Amino acid sequence: MSTTMSTDGSPSPPGRLGTGHILFLIVAAAAPLSAMVGTVPLAFAFGDGPGVPAAFLFAGVTLLCFSVGYAVSARRTGGSGGFYASVADGLGRPPAVAAGYVALLSYNCATVGLAGALGYFTQLVLAAHGLTVSWEWCAAVGLVLTAVLGYREIALSARVLALLMLGEIGVLAALDIAILARHGLHALPAASFSPHVAAGHGAGVSLMFAFVSFIGFESAALYGKEAKDPRRSVPRATYAAVVLIAGFYALTSWLAVGAVGTGRVREVAGKEMGDLFFSLGDDFLGKAGSTGLQVLLCTSLFAATLALHSAANRYAQVLAEDGLLPGALAAEHPRHRSPHRASLAQSALTAVVVGAFAVAGLDPYSDLTTSMLGLGTLGIVALQALAALSVLGLRVRGEGQGHWWRTTLAPLLGFAGLAASVWLVVGNFDMLTGSPSKVVAALPWLLPLVALGGLAYAARLRAAHPLRYRRLGTRHLGSPAPAPSPALTGDRHA
Repeated sequence: MSTTMSTDGSPSPPGRLGTGHILFLIVAAAAPLSAMVGTVPLAFAFGDGPGVPAAFLFAGVTLLCFSVGYAVSARRTGGSGGFYASVADGLGRPPAVAAGYVALLSYNCATVGLAGALGYFTQLVLAAHGLTVSWEWCAAVGLVLTAVLGYREIALSARVLALLMLGEIGVLAALDIAILARHGLHALPAASFSPHVAAGHGAGVSLMFAFVSFIGFESAALYGKEAKDPRRSVPRATYAAVVLIAGFYALTSWLAVGAVGTGRVREVAGKEMGDLFFSLGDDFLGKAGSTGLQVLLCTSLFAATLALHSAANRYAQVLAEDGLLPGALAAEHPRHRSPHRASLAQSALTAVVVGAFAVAGLDPYSDLTTSMLGLGTLGIVALQALAALSVLGLRVRGEGQGHWWRTTLAPLLGFAGLAASVWLVVGNFDMLTGSPSKVVAALPWLLPLVALGGLAYAARLRAAHPLRYRRLGTRHLGSPAPAPSPALTGDRHA
């Protein structure tokens, strides 16, 4: 079992998280019920309709290939530091600083977007049952609960998320069983996986929605410091998350196609949109089942907000440890062993942004959620592609020890699929956000601007503080990382 180091350099006690805890943390970030309700109908309507289940399966296989390579990086970095540590190990310090800042922006934007969605949908669900509460108050309650749990030890959040995950997966499983019970094998139409449907008109849009529905699954590599055995539990949790999410998405969307009809699913989804799964709940589970879906949608959004909040503040802690953010954010709570100051800062930032949208009178969903979640999603997918490339960087330098499948072919396939996903998201950003605003359309430019800022800051550190520069990204390695070759990174300083 590996021994982690505390921020003062002394050995930390063994972590409390096992594979199951980490699995719940990362599946919660993907928000399965929220994806079914919010994303799948869009993929049906604007993508290739009945071919959506095949898109989820393809995305799952691609991300499983990515995970094989990412596991190589996780074992080298001790399962800590996320994209920042992975890119530092494979591509060098300047790209790592850029990746760290982009990750911080992306995860914070995704958290803010989910907080807006939590307020919006909770207001709608309460209104449907005769209770009038503003979305601002609904979001505020969710943010307070997130802040309290984020401040405490991560194992507490993992237990809360486990309960919420069982609820949302349980209700979707009940819907799946009810559809199968009524329609039998006819609920699983073979047409969904036929080549002319799966690769037909709109397949690229379906793939885009499929890839973005997995957001957060890679965050296992942020919890190594708090894991009992990070070099084993982090890769295992990542593999398990991909298989679970892909299988669940593909099966549930496939059964939805069977329940609605292969010839009607695009038209029906286009009319009902976010109400599609609630209508299926009414039909197959009765009024109680539909109500359960509504309530659990709110808990799913809260779970995703908490999971991404936890990921965001751990990125802040890692960057602060390396002097890329104010050092106070690196502090670890003496009893909870949580990045409590980073958590408080992240909670304050989310509250300020959500509050600013509220004061401006903007819509919590069409203005706040779609723009922030869209930008965060694009950033995270781009970072996944960069992390896959970093594993190939290890191979080029001759440090990627292991089978050619793990160190070369799997990360190469993962990179190809993720690069295509980035291209699809950028090309369809207006569809992803649902906004015609030119301001929203320009948001993706923030990502390269932040990355360029990170590269510039790394160059400044290399010139002005060479010792600090050489230590960047090596904190999580068993030994200091060798300097990457100039051909890969342009980094000529040891």
